[in-house]
Amino acid sequence: MQPLLSINHATVRFLNNTLFSSLNFIVCKGQHYALVGESGSGKSALLQTIAGRFNITGGNIDYHFFNEFLERSGHDGTHHTYHQLIALVETKHHFKNLSNTTDFYYQQRYNSSDSEDALTVEEYLQTIAPAPGNKPRWDTEKAIALLKLGDLRSKQLIKLSNGETKRLMLAAALLKNPVLLLLDNPLVGLDVQTRTEFDSILDEITASGITVIMATSPDEIPSAITQVVMLRSGSISQIILKEHFNPMPFALKTKDNIDNEELKALLSGAANKAMYQFIINMNNVHVQYGDKVILDQINWQVLPGERWALLGPNGAGKSTLLSLINGDNPQAYANDIVLFDKKRGTGESIWDIKSKIGFVSPELHQYFPTDNSCLQVIESGYYDTLGLFRPSIKSRAETALRWMKALEIEKYARVLLKNIPASAQRLCLLARALIKNPDLLIFDEPCQGLDAHQQQHFKMLVDTICRFGNVTLIYVTHYQQEIPESVTKVLRLEKGKQY
Repeated sequence: MQPLLSINHATVRFLNNTLFSSLNFIVCKGQHYALVGESGSGKSALLQTIAGRFNITGGNIDYHFFNEFLERSGHDGTHHTYHQLIALVETKHHFKNLSNTTDFYYQQRYNSSDSEDALTVEEYLQTIAPAPGNKPRWDTEKAIALLKLGDLRSKQLIKLSNGETKRLMLAAALLKNPVLLLLDNPLVGLDVQTRTEFDSILDEITASGITVIMATSPDEIPSAITQVVMLRSGSISQIILKEHFNPMPFALKTKDNIDNEELKALLSGAANKAMYQFIINMNNVHVQYGDKVILDQINWQVLPGERWALLGPNGAGKSTLLSLINGDNPQAYANDIVLFDKKRGTGESIWDIKSKIGFVSPELHQYFPTDNSCLQVIESGYYDTLGLFRPSIKSRAETALRWMKALEIEKYARVLLKNIPASAQRLCLLARALIKNPDLLIFDEPCQGLDAHQQQHFKMLVDTICRFGNVTLIYVTHYQQEIPESVTKVLRLEKGKQY
């Protein structure tokens, strides 16, 4: 088979860390690859290595497809690089605002005047330049049709839901018309229907001549994939044909190794909480931006100690509903909303509300500053700030470390958030949400990017917290199996209406 790319005995480094030693991997034309392995095994690092993001200090990477391009086109490589022929879709976006900077902030999507500083979907797609040399097989209309972005053409990037953003990032990658398409967990954040459709989406992409390499869950490998690459502890342990791959060993049940006594001690600060009649009481809530109705006539009561699943497809209005609760959306003042027995707009501050809530979401992860250590990030949960902007308090740092141990991430305590795997970053933000023992926990897709063991461990941890305390829970997910057993109530949204 014709090799497109070969990695030969490469030593790969990032900062002071060696990610791979003597790495060997050959990508062949007509083959498509799924990278699987536990969190931290090197899936994302291998994609970044292929994309040329890391230093190669030993061995080499040969981009055969680029040499072929230079020969075919007659270029000498002066004005072109192999990067132009590769598209990488990461777990986070890098959208720029109209000022050509990336300094969006988390609440910006809910402030209509501020969100005008963002390109629309159509404007953004028009900025994508195709790779040189090839006759473009993907144009804007074709990409929009495949990813079902037609209804989102005039929507600002900052207002897209997590799943809508994923679809847009994939469309933008196709418009580059790359030789290699690298996808880092592309199914994460997509609703059930879009995940079901992803097989045919990828079939159409590969049929256009693009070679795909994707990091994914072992039980979500699309039909277009031909080879499964198994990684373990920073090395490729095995490469096998997809039809010979068995995902079952990756789904082994986790033993309940939660330290119940330690968890009781961590939750002991919640013993003397205030008593409320309502945690949430919404009456005929309506949210609209221009002509677009986001939420329509929502009536929802959440009582203390209740555990709810909030379900619905991408763009159903779930994140907007949560923003009304979490104090991030100014349209809360124009609606009849009671939080913790206080009507919004009667004198309570946003910080009063946030002090009672532990919150984590994909959007919070997207915009959370990453220059704090993981321990500082978790301690910042006491203050509801995006990072620690005051001297650390020893007792609180110690509690933060105890929560890290409960979530099995204590080894990252002194490491900057930006230098740890994305799954561990999410677990740090979950610890940040838990650290102050809040009255209400809002977990918006908390298991995104976690491996099977991490998902099961976190699910058991949530059930244990609910068993020991009277915490109220709102849990958002697109995966039925992720919902904790303690959840007994469901609010389902579709197109802004409740069902």
